[in-house]
Amino acid sequence: MNVLLAVLWKDLISEWRTRDRIVSMLLFSVLVVVVFHFALPADASRLLQTGAAGLLWVAYVFASILGLNRAFALELENEALSGLALAPADRGFVFLGKAASNTLLLWIVQGLTAFAFALAFDVAFLPVALPLAGVLLLGALGLSSMGTLFAALAVRTRYREVMLPLLLLPMLVPVLLGAVQACTGLLETGGVPLPALRLLLVTDAVFLIVSFVLFEFVLDE
Repeated sequence: MNVLLAVLWKDLISEWRTRDRIVSMLLFSVLVVVVFHFALPADASRLLQTGAAGLLWVAYVFASILGLNRAFALELENEALSGLALAPADRGFVFLGKAASNTLLLWIVQGLTAFAFALAFDVAFLPVALPLAGVLLLGALGLSSMGTLFAALAVRTRYREVMLPLLLLPMLVPVLLGAVQACTGLLETGGVPLPALRLLLVTDAVFLIVSFVLFEFVLDE
């Protein structure tokens, strides 16, 4: 647990000092919102009511890949990744610390992007703000748990910027299905559909367990 907290604190402090990941993720996701704003017709109110969740998650997925590509950038310097591998604890706790920091950063970006989306398209997120925050957190956890594992796997490859999305995107199908359905249900009915919530919870649990176990071997590589 001490290793988890130490890795989480290190990542958050490093990000606070540089702000390179969160700024780049936020700028990218807001730019996607701006592109959608100019691309969609002015009378697309019905389309926005049914497709707002999908548009949002397009921005979230690609912003998360941008941030995850930088998740282990500092650890490449001075063989710090080897130092993480030598931490006096189960390496799964190193994974949990990295995944927690990635989840928190992505969740902040998601909230700010949703605010920008609401302003651009006049979508009423405020009445469902709390359950929406919960759904976004579950989605961010699913993205970050599997994304952290694959980011560690791809970080030592020559084409890691290409390798990470190739590995990650096919695995994100159940997370995206659950997240988009949950957000769509919130916007249309004000409640989260139980099947979508169940899919998110089960997928997050499976991703966390599998990544926790496999991270031991990823660091060895």
